Amino acid sequence: MARYLFFVNQPYSYSILRPLQEAIRARGDEVAWFVAGCSAAPLSEDELRLETVREVMAYGAVATFVPGDWVPWFFPGIKVEVFHGLARNKRGHETEAESDHYRIRGWFDLYCTHAEGDTERFQELAREKGFFSVAHTGWPKLDPLLKEAESSGPAESSDRPTVFFASTFSRSVTAAPALYDEIARMADSGRWHFLVTLHPKMDPEWVVRYRALAGPNLTFIESDEDLIPYLPQADVMLCDTSSIMFEFMFLDRPVVTLNTRMPGPWLIDVAEASEVEPALERALQRPESLVSAMRAYCRELHSFTDGRSSERVLEAVDWFLREERDKFGRKPLNLWRKLRIWFRLRRDLAETRYRSALENRQ
Repeated sequence: MARYLFFVNQPYSYSILRPLQEAIRARGDEVAWFVAGCSAAPLSEDELRLETVREVMAYGAVATFVPGDWVPWFFPGIKVEVFHGLARNKRGHETEAESDHYRIRGWFDLYCTHAEGDTERFQELAREKGFFSVAHTGWPKLDPLLKEAESSGPAESSDRPTVFFASTFSRSVTAAPALYDEIARMADSGRWHFLVTLHPKMDPEWVVRYRALAGPNLTFIESDEDLIPYLPQADVMLCDTSSIMFEFMFLDRPVVTLNTRMPGPWLIDVAEASEVEPALERALQRPESLVSAMRAYCRELHSFTDGRSSERVLEAVDWFLREERDKFGRKPLNLWRKLRIWFRLRRDLAETRYRSALENRQ
């Protein structure tokens, strides 16, 4: 029986890693979670949590899976990057997020990529750097969405459609303040039902205000909840520049945005809050040009549609351990980065213990 470890530093990690956990358990293998820097409350009773570095070292995992961009270098086993989002390209130019997506920090042995484009890019970097491998696997987070899309197909519009509103936190791109009055008005009209979630780093003032809108026509979803079960409930998404809009497209359902930084024919973008309701109504009509562009872009972002990326990730780990591990020399020494990671780990563990104490009191 093989043992694996999940390194969690952000709330979004849970929905990325749980499909991988399901695939590990289906093999008859074991997995544990190590949470540092965010709440461990989403873990269920049947999910094994390791709370100290000593426990991690004793557990002896053969591989540690990481959705983020760092991991304690001294943890046992190989370090596997599975990414927190899909690689995206804005009209042929790298966005800041993309540049970060391809940044090699020297922590990982294996990068599990999602599409042909990002696979080629990482393979180039692997040849240049010479201390990691690349496997084209797909993204575990999409497994349940792709299975849902295959079984249910497009949502049918109704007299009272459901809108999933998701907003990122950066003040320069968030639509939450600009759309607050419009969403409140539309929910109050009774013609729409909203599912609303805000980024974990959103200004607390707006979290409080949106949470207060909850009622018969609006469901507020806390930032630490798993969003995957909610997405199929929506007919259309309203968003800004949050990457969740690309995940929603894999359900073959349309997206409307307000002043997005990542426009394209695969979504309907508007400039004013007053344009949102007509845009949502148009999206629900599923214009052929919108749907075909959305499907083409999904194929560009993610090569696989079978919902079995988690299995491919595990197969890639098997391949690396069997054929690749002994081919590489040492990773960069990174003394300064390692010192920073050590202090960050200590800080994040302290923060996690503090969160746990508060949650236990409640």
